[in-house]
Amino acid sequence: MSANPKNMVKVFERPASLTDAKFTYCPGCHHGLLTRIIGNVLDELDIADRTVGIAPVGCSVFAYLWYKADSQQVPHGRACAVATGIKRARPELIVFSYQGDGDFASIGTAESIHAANRGENITVIFVNNQIYGMTGGEMAPTTLVDQKTTTTPLGRDPKVAGYPIRFSEMIATLDTPIYVTRQALFDTKHIMDTTKAIKKAFQNQVDGKGYSLVEVLSTCPTNWRMSPVQSNKHVGETVTKVFPLGDLVDRG
Repeated sequence: MSANPKNMVKVFERPASLTDAKFTYCPGCHHGLLTRIIGNVLDELDIADRTVGIAPVGCSVFAYLWYKADSQQVPHGRACAVATGIKRARPELIVFSYQGDGDFASIGTAESIHAANRGENITVIFVNNQIYGMTGGEMAPTTLVDQKTTTTPLGRDPKVAGYPIRFSEMIATLDTPIYVTRQALFDTKHIMDTTKAIKKAFQNQVDGKGYSLVEVLSTCPTNWRMSPVQSNKHVGETVTKVFPLGDLVDRG
């Protein structure tokens, strides 16, 4: 029996802070879900009109298309440096960077570490899918041991390439970050946990508390050569063993 449209109730609205532009992310990728979560948080905190998003080279490169907020596209790895400059010049603005693992934890290592060490009052969203998603599926700093990529076709060998870098744990050793957490999006519970963490990270900035980092474990079905279902299972069963979930620092 078909449902009567007159009796149907809309239970979900597109976040008001998102544009009508269609996402260009690959099917099954968590970037679209994470972008929506950030949009919902901007709505809930009513800060979209004074928010600036920073997106570098990577899968997030077109982020300026998604948000009804000011955005800045920056060179690969330089997001935290640009975010610092904007926040210091206009401290009343809410500034967040949206970075992948290759950007945040590889080419941008210096900028990432020192912005955290200075305790800049910015919010950093760090998307960790253990691979370079946009440029061809190369090995990233977070690539798992034995994981196959286009530059490690036989799997990552720690004797040659080292071990996956737990970048959030490195940031957590510093004295200045106010909030450092690692979350994931592979099921409903963890989507809710990630939403709470991102809202807390933005609220910390609104309250002037200092630097917040939310690492989010994400899928990359295209470069992992997995289906979306397989990718979610892989994150929940394998990736979280290397990158444990939870708060590493909470000085709020």
